[in-house]
Amino acid sequence: MSTDTPKLSANEAIKEESNFLKGTIDVELSESTDQFNKDNLQLLKFHGTYQQDDRDVRLAAKKTGGGKAFSMMVRCRIPGGRITSDQMLAQLDLCDELGNSTLKITTRQTLQLHGVLKSDLQKTINRINEIQLSTLAACGDVNRNVVCCPAKRTDEVHRDMQILTDALVVALAPQTPAYHELWVSDPESGETTLEGGGSGEVVEPLYGPTYLPRKFKVGIALPDDNCIDIYAQDLGFLAVVRDGKIIGYNVLVGGGMGTTPSAKKTFPAIAKRMAFCTPEQAVDVAVAVVKVQRDHGNREDRKIARMKYLIADWGMDKFRAKVEEYFGEPLKDCTEDDVHEVDDHMGWQEQGDGKWSYGLNIENGRLYDNEKHQLKATIRAVCNEFKTDLRMTTNQSIIFTDIEEGDREKLIGIIRKHRATLTEDISTVRRWSIACVALPTCGLAITESERRLPSIIDSIEQPLAKLGLDKERFTLRMTGCPNGCARPYNADLALVGKAKDKYTLFAGGGWVGDRMAYIYKDLVKDADVADELIGIFSAYKSNRLDGESLGTFCTRVGRDDLEVLAAAAPRP
Repeated sequence: MSTDTPKLSANEAIKEESNFLKGTIDVELSESTDQFNKDNLQLLKFHGTYQQDDRDVRLAAKKTGGGKAFSMMVRCRIPGGRITSDQMLAQLDLCDELGNSTLKITTRQTLQLHGVLKSDLQKTINRINEIQLSTLAACGDVNRNVVCCPAKRTDEVHRDMQILTDALVVALAPQTPAYHELWVSDPESGETTLEGGGSGEVVEPLYGPTYLPRKFKVGIALPDDNCIDIYAQDLGFLAVVRDGKIIGYNVLVGGGMGTTPSAKKTFPAIAKRMAFCTPEQAVDVAVAVVKVQRDHGNREDRKIARMKYLIADWGMDKFRAKVEEYFGEPLKDCTEDDVHEVDDHMGWQEQGDGKWSYGLNIENGRLYDNEKHQLKATIRAVCNEFKTDLRMTTNQSIIFTDIEEGDREKLIGIIRKHRATLTEDISTVRRWSIACVALPTCGLAITESERRLPSIIDSIEQPLAKLGLDKERFTLRMTGCPNGCARPYNADLALVGKAKDKYTLFAGGGWVGDRMAYIYKDLVKDADVADELIGIFSAYKSNRLDGESLGTFCTRVGRDDLEVLAAAAPRP
């Protein structure tokens, strides 16, 4: 007998029955087991933490009859990547005391700890809240960390972008008291240690009891500085500037990188231009967009639950009309303003107030100390010496702000003392590359990524120099699976894990981020990756037009001709 009632995904039932994300997490925290049950694992994501197991340790343990080595990844929510020196120092302490002694800067301008044991989870999240940070909504089916240009500037434009960032965080944040009850309350007395805790009426005025169908990402950018990759966001606000003031925003909707190659119904997508709004309208427009996704996004199949699929199904006209209905009035069309430049904010940059910022490139965002490089020690020393704010970038690097003119050499001296590599000494290809975590801790990873990309770059730096392309700017991104956490599908070149030690090689995106790449070759063996990349570089060198970027060249010639040109071009 047929029914019109849709069969919801299992996650929808978990959320519905969770008592606004509390579930039985408190019970499991008190138990001596090393892992959580499957329902609580889904709820814990909303609290900013994933359960993982180290596959390297698993393989070693298997030889002696052992099993999986479970631990938690804990991710902060840091709007716009802005953090104080004291907060950074506290995070470094946490990674040493309760994590695996490394800290990861993510592609959404935040920090995540790895290797936290279940028995230390409550203590870890509690201490993060004590330093006025939070992990709530860093993951899960809600709006996640809002990204914004991290540049420290004194002009009105950057100030207003940061104001909007903070306003969006408040407007789109979950309201459940479960977070404070579980993590912020004193674990022994049960009393809350920070304001905002305690019990009360459980209400989610924006999200309701089942929250969103899938994760949701928001970003704010400038046409002449798309450093946060606005076209990769579910919702983007592109500032429209006239005479040094933001008069409004072009609203972009429907970006999203994740895909499942075995499911043809899934695809990566860049956002589409929807409408223009004034600064005063921006927060309410964001709320309206979220509500449309909340009420009409797919809750039956999580593979097609992101907002990009709703827009693909409805078309932009219908989607915009529904947003305007929720917003309460029509919106104007987008202005002609669009992205056309990117600044990674690395190296020395003037702030406009007589002070300087210095962007330190962090390869793949991993902060660690070893016999060769002491990145954690570098950051500790800078934070203790200057006590200024820091900014994290969506390219997984870090910016030290408010450096006096007379202290510039002192900062450089600290970096050199700890053998960290100055941005100026890093090759262009390495500077513009990023990779996801992948193996050994990500449960979705098929191949290596973060641990493999540095050696790939090692093997292509010299050929690029011989071709005279070592100063050429292009994005090279790598992920261990098709989920696309390092935004591979709009990069000039990208490697995406497809099978064991095999990658899909993408080409034709671009560093501006407004164009999708295409599959150049599939199932490329790990051993052949460098040679395939060098072939593309050689074809580009021999056949590019004046001023043509690598991604634009790959798009112009197309996949088939690119393969022919790569085979024919002289190799360095």
